[in-house]
Amino acid sequence: MATGFMAADIRSHMKHGSALAAIFLLMPLAAPAADVNVIGLFNGKAVLVIGGGKPRTMAAGETSPEGIRLVSATSESAVVEIGGRRQTLTPGHNAYTTAAPADTGVASVILNADARGHFVTTGTINGATIQFLVDTGATAITLSSSDARRLGINYLAGSRAQTQTANGVVPVYKIKLDTVRVGGVTANNVDAVIIESNALPIALLGMSFLNRMEMKRDGLTMTLTKRY
Repeated sequence: MATGFMAADIRSHMKHGSALAAIFLLMPLAAPAADVNVIGLFNGKAVLVIGGGKPRTMAAGETSPEGIRLVSATSESAVVEIGGRRQTLTPGHNAYTTAAPADTGVASVILNADARGHFVTTGTINGATIQFLVDTGATAITLSSSDARRLGINYLAGSRAQTQTANGVVPVYKIKLDTVRVGGVTANNVDAVIIESNALPIALLGMSFLNRMEMKRDGLTMTLTKRY
């Protein structure tokens, strides 16, 4: 079985994955575009900067005038709700909402690059939240076994093979994901590869999803528009 990615690709992501600092949450047809930044955390409260405005302290359950709701907060992280979707943030991590064109009727999402030029976004697999790194060099969506277990994926039922990683030869499993969603774009029956290792720090949004999209990059933004 061809795993759809090379060992060098995995090693590269192991090296830089832990340095990825920004998380982007893209929402279609939601509120006007805004960014949410957490600069302070307490039990039950968080200090947020919304849309570049002044810092404001919000209590759990409170909703800002921009429609950003603080669901919960601890001394380590805050859960915010934007347009009906929830995102867990820690200091230095941003959630972004970006409205898609309203008159096209075509599913589309806009991704923003981080300071390293990587496109990192939060999506869902089979309805469960996962953080993705857009990777055109990965043939399939690629997950660590720990992420797969957290998402409730029975990857051991997939086709088994082996691949070389920085930590040696590890088993991989080829499976199908029922649904993969990023922003307003959903794909069904998507090929994925599970690495039997916890060394992959972030899931890779590979070409089994991206090849169903029209991809347009403009500077630090990338627009994905569903083709089929």
